Amino acid sequence: MPFSLSFAAVIFDIGGVLEITPPTGWERRWAGELGLTVDDLEQRLVPLWTPGETGGTTLELIERETAEVLGLDDGQVRRLMSDIWAEYLGTLNEPLAEYFAGLRPAYRTGILSNSFVGARERERAAYGLEDLCDVIVYSHEVGVSKPDSRAYQLVCDQLAVRPHEALFLDDKQMHVEGAERAGLTALRFTTTEQAIADVERHLKR
Repeated sequence: MPFSLSFAAVIFDIGGVLEITPPTGWERRWAGELGLTVDDLEQRLVPLWTPGETGGTTLELIERETAEVLGLDDGQVRRLMSDIWAEYLGTLNEPLAEYFAGLRPAYRTGILSNSFVGARERERAAYGLEDLCDVIVYSHEVGVSKPDSRAYQLVCDQLAVRPHEALFLDDKQMHVEGAERAGLTALRFTTTEQAIADVERHLKR
């Protein structure tokens, strides 16, 4: 792959990009089991589960607090967490992961994810994401999430590149716009084929 004079690094999102994560319906199932509406369930969980705002806590603490706000016993908590992680992890987007891994060594590569406590360990076990790239910045570990400009600056710092030297791919428009405000060139993921074509087009300019 020819080296681009414009870009030194490529950064991908995880959920909805490197992982295919369609809704599994766990909210509806659990709302029904607990006699709640989906809105009620979400209102109870959102303060505990907001990506990027769980820094300094542990998964065990969040599980205890989840059990308390929903009135769950130990077995129910385990089932709920299993359902949530199944949707969170989805399945690996194998063609895109293979393409991403192949960008090295021509480019520095990184992942920037709005994440939940425990994501690094589970994604390592499921998909070996840390083997695909040079760095992974998880929002729950650094305490800042997309579209905050500091999140993009953090991953650029870890890759030892300036923002204008980085190409970023995400499936959420607000995160694409956040990257652009931070000085990166950003692309919106819609399909795997489109994403690879767009990244290639920019790298080969």
